[in-house]
This record gives sequence, structure tokens and C-alpha cells, in this order.
Amino acid sequence: MQLKSLAKQTVIYGLPSIVGRFLNFLLVPLYTYTFAPGEYGIVTELYAYVALLLVLLTYGMETTFFRFMQKYKQDPKVYSTSVWSIAATTSVFLCCALLFRNDIGMRMGYDNAGRYIAWFGIILSCDVMASIPFCLLREQNKAGRFALLKSLNIIVNIFFNLFFIVFCPKWIATHPASWLTWIYNSEMGVGYIFISNLIASLFTFICLLPQWRYLRLAFSTKMWREMMLYTLPVMIWGLAGIINGTLDRILLKYLTPDPSTAMEQLGIYGACYKLSIVMTLFVQAFRYAAEPFFFKQMDSGEAPVTYAKVMRYFVIACTFIYLVCVLFLDQLMYFIGADYRQGADIVPILLMANLFLGVFFNLSVWYKISDKTYVGMYVSLVGAAVTIGMNCLLIPHFGYHGAAWTVLACYVVLSVISYLWGQKCYPVPYPVKRIFLYLLSAVVLCLPSLWISWPCRALKLVYGGVVCIGFILVALKAEPELRGALRHRS
Repeated sequence: MQLKSLAKQTVIYGLPSIVGRFLNFLLVPLYTYTFAPGEYGIVTELYAYVALLLVLLTYGMETTFFRFMQKYKQDPKVYSTSVWSIAATTSVFLCCALLFRNDIGMRMGYDNAGRYIAWFGIILSCDVMASIPFCLLREQNKAGRFALLKSLNIIVNIFFNLFFIVFCPKWIATHPASWLTWIYNSEMGVGYIFISNLIASLFTFICLLPQWRYLRLAFSTKMWREMMLYTLPVMIWGLAGIINGTLDRILLKYLTPDPSTAMEQLGIYGACYKLSIVMTLFVQAFRYAAEPFFFKQMDSGEAPVTYAKVMRYFVIACTFIYLVCVLFLDQLMYFIGADYRQGADIVPILLMANLFLGVFFNLSVWYKISDKTYVGMYVSLVGAAVTIGMNCLLIPHFGYHGAAWTVLACYVVLSVISYLWGQKCYPVPYPVKRIFLYLLSAVVLCLPSLWISWPCRALKLVYGGVVCIGFILVALKAEPELRGALRHRS
């Protein structure tokens, strides 16, 4: 019953987000067919910094909010203290971003960078201030409103991307005297991607204003100190984690073997990284539902068994996603422009890396529920060391291929360490052999599709379809509980 509840919450939280993010993913062809790899490299680099700053500015307060709402039995001071803390630090950040935008922009090394810094300062401030109100929606089980606002953010972003990048140029070309010439500048280029994001973030912030009615002037200093002791290790853990996931896109510009093509290589890597979005979306949807679920199960005597089942079914779902994406990789690559397709061979690596990221999230549950967040900090710092070391070692010799292998190695290392440590402190009966078998079978089944030169494309497609159907049938046979749940649902 509990697992069914988790699955239902995953669908409610995740389906609108997945649909919306998939629609957002459809912008990748627009970008890669419109902009050269060097231009798209700017987008890749700036959003890597955004991901890093988002972790710093929220400093683990989202996870802390869920923990303290559980600990203090829905005390309203938890919400108010969290929001006022975030508001204070965000205000300082925004002032610095606006005051020093030109100095920072000069160091970026390309045109309009100062303007981009100002825009992203506002974008980040809106997104950070929205983080705790979104957490409150999840805590209140208002999944519908949560999903609606997340989807509207994406829809607004998509609309203005299409408006500025597609509609305006075509309309002005046929109507040179149009009023659109007052708001559209053809030299802005990729800047319109950032403007669209800015409008969407402001729109979402405004839509969340009703959540502010729960905010009180009360600020508990004692609670805040306690929250900081809990959240700072989470922040360092999150910061180390985001380094693991984004540092490659920051370092690639400076470590690539040929500096003259650095931004082009960064653009290709960023576009191919986007193709792993199917796996990323599933992991994200799962995390939205699983985090509060894990905390609510922590006091149950069956919690370890429940966590083990969740992991097993999670791996099955991710393995199927991996098979579909890799076996039909040729078709997937048409989503990006021809200039970017030379990076196709790193997509399977990145997909597997994101799968292990989801495994690591499952394995991290034990030190969250036992208030040992410092463990997550130590584990993630090891991962950050692996990321920095391997990127510095591999990128100068192998370019973005070295970056892709580094991401996979990092998440594998994180998963192994978290599992070994967790089994000593909070044993969970994970079916390790069966999980390993699922992952190994996915890799082996995909090798013929990647390495064999097929006589015709249709035969390769048939092979992919047979493998995917066969995997589903074998998984259902091997997992009686899953088969029984599906039969009961039907």
C-alpha cells in the first residue's frame, strides 16, 4: 500500500513535470538547429554556473524543511524561519550580482556577459525564493498545484523562446515596419533564451504569492541554529554533488585540448548531455515523491524492507529507460543539429551516469533519516575529489569524452561508498546481485546496437523492439510482487 502511494505521488508530481520538461527538451532541436555549437556553448556554461549557485543559495534548506516539519510536528515557525533565512541571503546575492555584473562579465570573455549576469541574478533570486513555498506544497500534499505551477513555468518559458527565436525573426522579415522591431534585436542571439527564462521565473514567483499567507514575522533563532547545524552538511553535500554533475561543463572550456574550439566542444557536450534528459526526468520525478515518503516511513519497523523494494523497482524502471534510449540512439540523435551529432558516443555513458545518480539518491536515505547528514557531506566530497581529479586528468587528453567518463565514474564511486557505509550503520536488505544483473544485462544487450554494423536500419529497429519487450517480460516474471501489483491495478 505504501509503495502504491509512492508510485501515485511519483506520477502526480512527475507526470506534468515530465511532459512539460519534455516539451522544454523539444527546444534543444530549436537551439541546436538555430545556433552554432560555439553559441550554444555559452548557454551550457552559464547554466552550469546557475546549477552551482542554486545549491549555494538554497544551502540544503529544502531537505531541512521536510526534516524539521516532521520533527516539530508541522510547527508554522519552521516555514517562517526557513523563508526569512533564505530571503536574507538571497537579497545579499542579488545586490552583489547587480553591482558587479560588468566585472564578472569581463572575466567570462564574451559579448553581453555583464547583461547576462544581471538577468541570471534575478532568475536565481526568484527561483531560490520559490523553493520553500514549493516545499510547503509538497508537505501539504498539494501535488496538483505543485505540478501546475511547475508546468506553467515551463510553458511560459517555451512560449517566449518560440516567440523570440522563431516568430519575431520571421514576422519582421515580412513586416519590417512592425511594432516588434521595438522589442526584438536580431543581434541578441542566445540572449533570448535567458530572457525567456527570466520571464518564466518572475511569472512563477508571482503565482506562488498565495503561499506567502502562511508566512509569519516570527523567526526562531534557536530553531534556526538547529536547522543550520542540520543543513550546512546538506549544503556541502549538495555543493559537492553539483560539482560532480556540472564541473565538467565549467572546466571543459579551460582544459580542452584545443582552446580555439573550446566553446564549440562545450556546446556539443552540452547538447549531448541534454539527450540523457529522459533518465534525468524520471530520477527527478522520483526524488520529488520519494524524499517526503522516506521521512514518513522512517519510524516504521518495515522501513528497511520498504527502502529495498523501492530501490529494486527503481532500478528496473531506469534499466528499461536506458535500453530504450540506447537501442534507439540513432533516432534520438535527430533531436539535435547535425553539427552536434559527433558526440553521440557519449550519450550511453551519460545515461548510465544519471542512472547511478538515482541509485545514489536511494542509498543516501539512511543518513538523512538518522540525522547523520555529515556522512552525505563526506561521501559527496569524495565524489567531488574524483570529479576534479579525473576531469583535470582526462579532459586535456580526451576532451568531452573524458568529461563523460568522469561523470559515470563519480556516481559509481558515490553509490559504492554510500552502500558500504550504510550497511554498517543502517542495514537495508538491498538485492545487490539482482540489481547488478539488471544493469549488466542492459549494457550487454545494448552492445550489438552500438558496435555491430547492421545491414539495414529496419533490422536494428526490430532488434531494439524485441529486446525492450523481452526485458519487460523477464522483469515481470522475476518480480512476482510487481506483476501482482500491476494485475491488481488493472
